[in-house]
Amino acid sequence: MRPNIRAMAGYVPGEQLNDPDIIKLNTNENPYPPSPIVFEAIRAALTSNSLRKYPQPLGDRFRYAASRVLGVDPDSILIGNGSDDILTILTRAFVPEGGLIASPTPSYILYKSLAEIQGARFEARRFADPWAMLGPLPQDANLMFVPNPNSPSGTILDPWMVIRLAQALAPTPLVLDEAYADFAEWNGIELLPHHPNLIITRTLSKSYSLAGIRFGFAIAQPEVIRELAKVKDSYNCDVLSLAAATAAVEDQDYFREVRVKILATRDRMTTELTALNFDVTPSHANFVWCRRSDRDVKPIYEALKQKKILVRYMSYAAGPIGSPDGAYGGLRISVGTDAEIDKLLTELKAIL
Repeated sequence: MRPNIRAMAGYVPGEQLNDPDIIKLNTNENPYPPSPIVFEAIRAALTSNSLRKYPQPLGDRFRYAASRVLGVDPDSILIGNGSDDILTILTRAFVPEGGLIASPTPSYILYKSLAEIQGARFEARRFADPWAMLGPLPQDANLMFVPNPNSPSGTILDPWMVIRLAQALAPTPLVLDEAYADFAEWNGIELLPHHPNLIITRTLSKSYSLAGIRFGFAIAQPEVIRELAKVKDSYNCDVLSLAAATAAVEDQDYFREVRVKILATRDRMTTELTALNFDVTPSHANFVWCRRSDRDVKPIYEALKQKKILVRYMSYAAGPIGSPDGAYGGLRISVGTDAEIDKLLTELKAIL
């Protein structure tokens, strides 16, 4: 076993409990089912001759469908088994052993795990400080991951900030991780033609309700995608995931309908949680980040779990968005259905 693998703690996903009575608000899944045409597409794949054959290696049908929705060249899209697969491909392609990955903190902790697996160094920048994010950037960096919107804070960088980062890093790749971009007011796709070192990653787990399917993709210059395709597994997306993903992106009316519901519930959660004396950071994602100045929130997380409501307790050495340095914890609460949020708020009032 390689020493760096033995030394690393490993990424720990959110709890997945096999209890149908659990209200799951801890891993930012979409509370609504996928588009009805997704089920039709899966049924068609199951009843056809397709399961005995290998899938399309580059997912051409999906790439053409997504290109129409996003307004990009199909050759600028790379498919992946979830966006985590895309992040792994990018690390393998750009970062040598002993290389350097940079990213903000607190943020998605998988970035550090990817560096450790690769035998690379990892440098974190305070997300709450734009000037610390901008520089001086390490000259020997091989890759920079920037989630936008960020987790757990739900905050988003302004376009000018992303432009400055891309310019400062060039030619080093800037990976804009847009797992939650469909819930935000803007995204980086319009910046791609002007910044050849910009790479965007997306997932269908959140806004398209396909967390169980595992499908993500990258968008970049076609010449970059051609090189990345050399690194991915030959058939990294199966027949069923490709069918589901293609159907999901083709049903934009359903996508917009669900998005409107989630944004409305997110606004209600922000108002109600603020009324309960939580410090709620304005969110651009499908979750809210909650802190308290009067008490530790970990007992609140534990009490909710006893009531079969899962939220995510997260603790950092330094907190996001204006929080003091030192021990820091908060609750990241996914947007659920209105009935689920009603239950959450009722239990929170009882606990508090």
